[in-house]
Amino acid sequence: MHPMLNTAVKAARKAGAIINRASLDLDLVRVTAKGRSDFVTEVDRAAEAAIIDTLKHAYPGHGILAEESGASDSAATAEYLWIIDPLDGTTNFIHGFPQYAVSIALQHKGQMTQACVYDPTRNELFTATRGRGAFLDDRRIRVSRRSKLSESLIGTGFPFRQLGHLDEYVRMFKKITEATAGIRRPGAAALDLAYVAAGRFDGFWEFGLSPWDMAAGSLLITEAGGMVSDFVGEQNWLHSGQIVCGSPKVFAQLLPLVQEVHARPIDTRND
Repeated sequence: MHPMLNTAVKAARKAGAIINRASLDLDLVRVTAKGRSDFVTEVDRAAEAAIIDTLKHAYPGHGILAEESGASDSAATAEYLWIIDPLDGTTNFIHGFPQYAVSIALQHKGQMTQACVYDPTRNELFTATRGRGAFLDDRRIRVSRRSKLSESLIGTGFPFRQLGHLDEYVRMFKKITEATAGIRRPGAAALDLAYVAAGRFDGFWEFGLSPWDMAAGSLLITEAGGMVSDFVGEQNWLHSGQIVCGSPKVFAQLLPLVQEVHARPIDTRND
């Protein structure tokens, strides 16, 4: 394993231990609302502090972009940038719904080079190094081999922060439901993307995401032989917050359905 990835895994496991301890007594966890349907707990903050401490100890010159503490002073200029979500799926965690993960990625000169998504509930560790493939624990993973969208299971996430986009999302949901074997919405995008890499989902789409939701998962998918783009088929997903991904054949069928709805302005007169 690459030394930098090794450090990320160490950090993710530390965060996972904090999360698992807290999950044993959720009544004691203090929750704060950051916005509508957007929560942060002391567990998110403690997990993030443990991750940053581990990374900074190993690589003091690297920049940090993390969900709770934001960007470090050196984030804009640093050659290496760690992109961190200490607990993706906080709402699930608060409710004791066991679908959440730690996500850590490393960007070098603007290119994603290391990825780690750790599911502390199942003790599953998804990792990737650019050019070296993607792994679940010690086993090489590949995207699904399904070729027909009609037989595919597709993951998604609801736009819970951007309710103005709900109408557009519902149109996409309808179109994709009609074209697939089923849609699932587990509630932690980083883990959903890892599931695409492992072939558990054949594809995935969502918008309104943040860089730390997608950074690690996107590298897992490409290293597992999959495709990732934004809604216009470009590589700007990290900044646009829109992502479509999947095995090459499913991606090629899923993207046009998303684009068809996204490109058409909503005419409220006909609603």
